[in-house]
Amino acid sequence: MPPEDHRVVCHLDALLAERGMTLTELSRTIGITHANLSALKNNRGKAVRFSTLTALCDALGCSPGELFTVRGR
Repeated sequence: MPPEDHRVVCHLDALLAERGMTLTELSRTIGITHANLSALKNNRGKAVRFSTLTALCDALGCSPGELFTVRGR
């Protein structure tokens, strides 16, 4: 399936803006590379480990459902 065919949308950019946090700060906080976070933020990610999802939710004070949604068909 080509990347543009998936329906999962990442809202990392909005959550960062709401919290006044940069991608670089988040990267340092959770120990995930800036490049990998950037791929998620720009909806180019192909997979997310549960450990990464947990770290993101902990750092941003959110739930997985706030971080990701699924577009309609």
